[in-house]
Amino acid sequence: MALKPTIYKFAVTLADIDRARYEDLALTVALHPSETPERMLVRVLARCLEDEEDLTFTGGLSETDTPDLWRRRPDGRVATWIEVGEPSAGRLRKATRLAERVIVYSFNSRSDVWWRDVSADMESGKATVYRLSWPDVRLLTPLAERTAAFSVTIARPTVLIAGAPGEFTLQIETLTDVRGD
Repeated sequence: MALKPTIYKFAVTLADIDRARYEDLALTVALHPSETPERMLVRVLARCLEDEEDLTFTGGLSETDTPDLWRRRPDGRVATWIEVGEPSAGRLRKATRLAERVIVYSFNSRSDVWWRDVSADMESGKATVYRLSWPDVRLLTPLAERTAAFSVTIARPTVLIAGAPGEFTLQIETLTDVRGD
């Protein structure tokens, strides 16, 4: 019998200073059996960092033809495609063909090697790519409780996350930005 995902519920108070967006988000996230808590939390952070109406989590690792998050237009076209981790150059090429905007949040300990390899093979100017520090991401694991409340304050390149386990600061490094922000 296949293992089932574990469901997490997060109440997030979001303050995106740069975009003047202030929201209370109720996020339900499935942790796939092969997914780490760190990766799940980066998906939640990506949802906060790219907050927009109708941005939703997909089936994630269990659905290979979809990104981690996306926003679809009423006619079915993909407006925003968000990947978490280190997708292949081929996957990024596919995403840029299918979506108006492609965003990647890389965070793994091998992110530098991934970026060196994929950037050489990727069409320039097609995706916005950010990197989060792996040691900083690992510090977030106390937030991975089945039900949790925390705040996320964004003033790029800094993200402050505060909850019951404490306060955490992440720096966002922009590797390539086709949006120009």
